[in-house]
Amino acid sequence: MKNQDQKIKLRVLVLTILTMFFLFPVSDLNGQDKKLNYGNTTDELVPYGRFQKAYKNFFDDVQPFTGAGREKVPPTDLTEVRIGFLGPLEGSILTPLGIQMLQGASFAIEEANNKGGYNGIPFKLMPHNDVGLWGAAANEVVKMNDEKVWAFLGSIDDINTHVALRVALKLEIPMVNSGDPDPTLTETRIPWMIRNIADDRQSSYALVNHIYREKKHSRIAVLRANNRYGRVGIMEFRDAALRYGFPLVLEIRYNDGEIDFATQIERMIKSSPDAVVLWGNAKETALIINQMRQMGMEQPVYGSDRLMSKELLEIAGENAEGLVTTCQYNPTLDEPNLVAFNKNYNERYGMEPDVFAAHAYDGMNLIIEAIHKAGLNRALIRDLLTDHKTFQGYQGITGELILDPSWNDIGSIWMTEVRDGKFDFFPTPPLISDEQENKKSTP
Repeated sequence: MKNQDQKIKLRVLVLTILTMFFLFPVSDLNGQDKKLNYGNTTDELVPYGRFQKAYKNFFDDVQPFTGAGREKVPPTDLTEVRIGFLGPLEGSILTPLGIQMLQGASFAIEEANNKGGYNGIPFKLMPHNDVGLWGAAANEVVKMNDEKVWAFLGSIDDINTHVALRVALKLEIPMVNSGDPDPTLTETRIPWMIRNIADDRQSSYALVNHIYREKKHSRIAVLRANNRYGRVGIMEFRDAALRYGFPLVLEIRYNDGEIDFATQIERMIKSSPDAVVLWGNAKETALIINQMRQMGMEQPVYGSDRLMSKELLEIAGENAEGLVTTCQYNPTLDEPNLVAFNKNYNERYGMEPDVFAAHAYDGMNLIIEAIHKAGLNRALIRDLLTDHKTFQGYQGITGELILDPSWNDIGSIWMTEVRDGKFDFFPTPPLISDEQENKKSTP
């Protein structure tokens, strides 16, 4: 009789547990309403998602670091705590962006030292130039290792950032990226880096939804920079547009430094687009917009995040009116910390901070906070930076940091339109699903 009662109790327990799993999905138990697709990709834009579900997904789990290093005893004779910086500071078309990035990082260091540094020891930034040549970034990271930095921030250029990351893996130096939106960067699954700026995948999804679903365009011509930023960035836009059922009518290129785009614009005119997407740096894009208008192209223009630039407004002038771009944060929000940063940065450097300055400021503060919590041990600093429990939801001046399992920021993307010579920001519109779109098109 006793054994029978035990069996009945066991059956009731099993049924209770099974019922809980049915009523409360695993995702809910982990604090999420729904398991996100990789890269915050919506169901409509998952590759081959219209046909079947993948039998295996990548980047769903965090890549662990199982190596040694956590047992190392911190030094006791330091007079400064060194943090590295890698960015385009001279000899590159990205130098203006790199200068802003350096200033944002330096500003965070100055503030930290005003608060006492690390247990009374001042932080010191060790800047290194990212000149855009193969191997140069690797050499600079080796130099930072010789300087005994505890972590470093960098960079903007896609290729050099990839190279720097691989050397950071070999030398085991924690790395925070605040300026490279290349979607493939975190897909290396190297567990020594986090990125605190949204990538081109997030920008592309926002643009595709806005262009095709909201504005009802169907024939898009693309003119992009003939470099990795243009090639990899527009790849996500092109694939997403195709999954919506709208292949690009034209995709053509230009080289950095070009000033005459008549040949490319003539090809765009012949393709009869109803809108144009430009993907590149601010200077060339502004010149392209001017020549488009001179040659009679009045189509709406959309573009990538680097077009949100004072330089573009100065060169394109009235021709920039109506340009819509993405941006990884909204600098005009009335948030106390952001307002204070904008004011203090302007007073300190005599210019308004851009997206690279703001994210470098946040990225450097992430490093500084990790050092405070972990102490002077690279492996432990890495552990904290990559621990979702530590920095998931971190509130910086650029907004909330939301990391996916590959340590890629999938936080909010903003959009901005040039109105009356200024960038006017607005939130990314909610996705219009296939079902909603079909209802709209049904008479």
